Amino acid sequence: MPTPVFLGEFEQLVLLALLEVSGDAGNAPVQELRSRLDELAGRSVSRGALYRTLDRLEEKGWVDWKVDDEDVPERGGHPRRRFRVTPEGVEVLQASRATLLRLWSRVEEVLG
Repeated sequence: MPTPVFLGEFEQLVLLALLEVSGDAGNAPVQELRSRLDELAGRSVSRGALYRTLDRLEEKGWVDWKVDDEDVPERGGHPRRRFRVTPEGVEVLQASRATLLRLWSRVEEVLG
């Protein structure tokens, strides 16, 4: 049996949205990720909360990023970071999904 992994709800949403947004390109800009999370979560996601979560996921080795030197905004002039889920992040999502599915299957009768 795989080791249970417990992701916070927002961590899981960020990882899943990042996988969806990045697609075959393998990375996504924060603004696109934030827009998708707003849509998925049904509420506004602040830039600060998103960046804190991305930093935490990076510390765990589940997300990494690169600087997009080609996408420098005219005002401010700072290059943008593009994020991607690492192979370890995918494994964590798979383990979390398996754990949740096992738990849900045990309470389906109660929930109806």
